[in-house]
Amino acid sequence: MSGMTARVRVVVVDDHPIYREGIARGLALSGQIEVVAEAATGREALTAIRAEKPAVAVVDYRLPDLDGIAVVHAVHRDDLPTRVIILSATTESSVVFRAIQEGAAGYLAKESRRADIVDAVMKVAKGLTVVPPELTGDLAAEIRMRAARDTPVLTERERQVLHAFARGLSIPETARELVLGASTVKTHAQKLYEKLEVSDRAAAVAEAMRRGLLE
Repeated sequence: MSGMTARVRVVVVDDHPIYREGIARGLALSGQIEVVAEAATGREALTAIRAEKPAVAVVDYRLPDLDGIAVVHAVHRDDLPTRVIILSATTESSVVFRAIQEGAAGYLAKESRRADIVDAVMKVAKGLTVVPPELTGDLAAEIRMRAARDTPVLTERERQVLHAFARGLSIPETARELVLGASTVKTHAQKLYEKLEVSDRAAAVAEAMRRGLLE
């Protein structure tokens, strides 16, 4: 084996036999990839991945039982060594975002050229994440939209209370600084907690820092 590069071991998953066989054949013909198993359902995919422990699994998004993202989730949950590429007719930014968020190492449209799928498999096997250029623009927009949605709109008083908490002031101290009644500050603090989905001052400050509200 000296001087030879080991082929990347791959499982191919799609419920359409002709398409699945075509992908498997295209990968094998590359000379760089060994298709060690094929599967038609998400459960079959997980069985094959657990048995073969391939470097990469190319998995259709829509499957009869578990979808491709559920397969990704299970692979990560069980700490399996396989990296998953989702291959799908669906290119909606919300689906791509969810797939990458769940841990997919790549997301390709089903009409992708076989050469592009081979290239994606090789890159993913090296630890890279692959999303084709035509999908990255929509994905970036989805990320920005979700970030905006996750950032609560605080009133001026809530921001003042938050900054006081960040400086370590208690509610009575905050009330004196803002020249407000302690009960009023408590009301603003409670609304702040609700917006940040926390239950106390320390958690509010930590969550606000995570969301970039104290920069």
